[in-house]
Amino acid sequence: MPRSYGHLKGMERMIGLLEHAFDLGVRYVTVYALSTENLSRPKEEVDSLFGLFRKYFQEYARKIIERESRLCILGDVSALPADIREMVAQVQAESASFKDRCVNIALNYGARDEIVRAVNLAVERGEKVDKAGFSSLLYTGGQPDPDLIIRTGKEKRLSNFLLWQAAYAEFYFSDKMFPAFSDRDFDAAIKDYAARERRFGKV
Repeated sequence: MPRSYGHLKGMERMIGLLEHAFDLGVRYVTVYALSTENLSRPKEEVDSLFGLFRKYFQEYARKIIERESRLCILGDVSALPADIREMVAQVQAESASFKDRCVNIALNYGARDEIVRAVNLAVERGEKVDKAGFSSLLYTGGQPDPDLIIRTGKEKRLSNFLLWQAAYAEFYFSDKMFPAFSDRDFDAAIKDYAARERRFGKV
């Protein structure tokens, strides 16, 4: 099958997993939808990804709002098509008052770019920041750091994802490709995480 088919199935699975995560009581979910490096892929593939976003975003945006969940976009949206920028801005505005749940969509996101951006913001403001102050300058400012990062597809790397925020995150690796990662697989990841002892460098 063409790569675009895999992206389609991945999008469908992502929507299902977000719903399932909320049903389990997870309050913050971050999905890596498009990295800065992905924009360097062949134009046909990038256009296909944008097409999928246009097709599914409005549909799922309604579900986000119905769940009283806030939508946050992590990444540089200025490089995205104007209609996509308008879509995400509208939903971010509509959901801004919700506090209990949050969906982060990493879109044209790269963790190294995020860190450089935060450094430049501090320099522009003439600020000398501590760890908490620096965290507030990231796209995830005001949010807790991730407890669990799930990586599918046999990969064993972060791939430029939440490098600062992941300092004490737990990792769970699955050999399954993302479109095949079921609700049951997600439950297994949560069960595995719950059995771990988190010491954060302490005894």
